[in-house]
Amino acid sequence: MAQGSGSGHAVGRRAVLRGAVGAAAVAAVPPLAGAAPALALAGRPEARWGVQAGDVTASSGLVWVRADRRARMIVETSATESFRSVRRWHGPVVGPGTDFTGRTALRGLPPGERIHYRVLLADPDDPRRTGRPVHGTFRTAPARRSDVRFLWSGDLAGQGWGINPDRGGYRIYEHMRRLEPDFFVCSGDNIYADSPIEPSVTLPDGGIWRNVTTEEKAKVAETLAEFRGAFRYNLLDANLRRFNAEVPTVAQWDDHEVHNNWYPGQILDDARYTEKSVDVLAARSRRAFSEYFPLSTQREDGDGRVYRVLRHGPLLDVFVLDMRTYRNANSPGRRPDDAQGILGARQLEWLKRELSRSRAVWKVIASDMPLGLVVTDGPENFEAVAQGDPGAPLGRELQIAELLRHVKHRRITGTVWLTADVHYTSAQHYDPARAAFKDFAPFWEFVSGPLNAGGFPANKLDGTFGPQQVFLKAPATANVPPGRGSQFFGEVAIDGEGGELTVRLRDEEGAVLFTKVLQPGRVGQ
Repeated sequence: MAQGSGSGHAVGRRAVLRGAVGAAAVAAVPPLAGAAPALALAGRPEARWGVQAGDVTASSGLVWVRADRRARMIVETSATESFRSVRRWHGPVVGPGTDFTGRTALRGLPPGERIHYRVLLADPDDPRRTGRPVHGTFRTAPARRSDVRFLWSGDLAGQGWGINPDRGGYRIYEHMRRLEPDFFVCSGDNIYADSPIEPSVTLPDGGIWRNVTTEEKAKVAETLAEFRGAFRYNLLDANLRRFNAEVPTVAQWDDHEVHNNWYPGQILDDARYTEKSVDVLAARSRRAFSEYFPLSTQREDGDGRVYRVLRHGPLLDVFVLDMRTYRNANSPGRRPDDAQGILGARQLEWLKRELSRSRAVWKVIASDMPLGLVVTDGPENFEAVAQGDPGAPLGRELQIAELLRHVKHRRITGTVWLTADVHYTSAQHYDPARAAFKDFAPFWEFVSGPLNAGGFPANKLDGTFGPQQVFLKAPATANVPPGRGSQFFGEVAIDGEGGELTVRLRDEEGAVLFTKVLQPGRVGQ
């Protein structure tokens, strides 16, 4: 297994969240009760859940906030943190229809520049009455070749491991923040809607894990209010709020936004649920997802799509997949034909088309599930792409084979796959020389996570696409709690001058476990 050293990237952006942000975005802790805020409270509107930015391009970005009551969202931007010269953006009036969340689009921004912003919430009946501003910052995508750094991971508040005040909450976000990434890809399982958070958990050694709890997270999420509460729960953590204020998030979703291993049309056999239709549950979760993340492809009514492409200058395009919404039912995966697969026909054609159009040096495919790791759903069915048969592609593997063939025949270079889902970290190199399916060019897949969930032992490899696991760090037992060497995130750094891409797999505290350097335009690395 290859080993690497840590990044020497200096930390120089700490002043952004001092002063006013420390008071408004960090110290303002929401009440632990998850009920919707009252509409007639004394005082001025407040943004206790912090701010977020997303969908950042070379000239635009989306800013998100949640108010504690009905309020007008106002965003002010500046080139400096002193805000001596500001540009004002009037956003929507937020109210109960969106769970008091709102987004404001910022357009006409300069490329490759640091944007400082602050969100004010005003009484819609008296605009002079505004709450304390909440500050944030992001850098727009570059127009020219420039250094790029981003992180990825997934799986938050899973298996009953929630915000533990004894260990400082979601500490991994603070270590990620210190790397000063341009953005963060959350590869799904942003919430565990099917995993209640109890006040305490007895550990195997007899110790006690304490959780911050809320009313909505005391049971599985079924109603829209409960799904909203599950998304809101994570924002009780000060580490995450600080991170959100500095680092734009590219959010995917996967199964635990709704229910473990769900697929469209499924009827649940789960005694915890009174609503058994997964389609009903997914529609409610999608609406909450659209309300709690700044995504332009989503609307507050829950319509829209999760899959999209993020273009980040001439060096990088990120293709964000949705392997949940359009999949067929989980099965043994042995069919010799499978048009729907795990992506659905429309998304597959979109991905092939956008990869062909991309002129970026690197095409990162953010996949919410791994390709060659065997992920089961019960004794006979399979949850991801691979199904344990190392022979020719069958079932969902057929779509991936079609995609890989397209990449090879169109001579598309620079594809790298990133994923989470399996609750450990690893690196796999796929090569047709080792594979049953030969018609593709070699590529890498990197796995990381979880952010704050149980760690699990490694999954088996499926030989159809010839994976070779060159690095693995996984617990020996199931559901290892956070803080015991079981939490991970990944980093991608692209050199603006030479174009080389470096992947680092890191542990919870940021220590580098593995490093791989890839050269631009080279096949079979």
